[in-house]
Amino acid sequence: MRKTYFSTALSGVLFAAVLCGPALAQSNPSAEQLINQLKPDGSLSATTRGIKPISPGAMPAPAMQASPASMPAMSAPAAPQAMPTSPSANLIVDFQSGSANLTPQAKAALDQLGQALTSQQLAAYNFKIVGHTDTTGTAAQNQTLSEQRADAVKSYLQSKFGVAGSRLQASGVGEADLAVQTPPNTPNRQNRRVEIINIGQ
Repeated sequence: MRKTYFSTALSGVLFAAVLCGPALAQSNPSAEQLINQLKPDGSLSATTRGIKPISPGAMPAPAMQASPASMPAMSAPAAPQAMPTSPSANLIVDFQSGSANLTPQAKAALDQLGQALTSQQLAAYNFKIVGHTDTTGTAAQNQTLSEQRADAVKSYLQSKFGVAGSRLQASGVGEADLAVQTPPNTPNRQNRRVEIINIGQ
């Protein structure tokens, strides 16, 4: 009985792993998720949610004891409010090793981005495409590679989805802004990404 139970449980785990594997591999957002991430409205509502819970609980207590002490506490959250003015999203874009050639997986991710940028919600906005690399190779090589990859993304969006070149700015930062901190010459898929930033109309 124990052997039968164990084998049944094991097969159930393996079956779940097969089903969940593809879902876990799809780390990139869908077109709808990209629209929500890149819309200015979505980021502003997020900051509003962050402010509301703090003010009801924080105002009564400090006001009773020391009103000057409450002023610096309220001024501190003012700094992060400037950041949501530029909504952004990250895509893991698979390139061929050491090149700017798009793989089928990269094109699948960029297809979602193309659908988002040509949607009614985002069609009026301009975007910055920032290429990132991992630490494999020299910093100079990675800087050049990140620029080439950002240009490749821009060209793909223009050719397949008809996104006007005037709406897209391509640039690269090489390995200067790692998503995951790694030692030199360390391949890391999460660091080989493309950041999309809404820079307004």
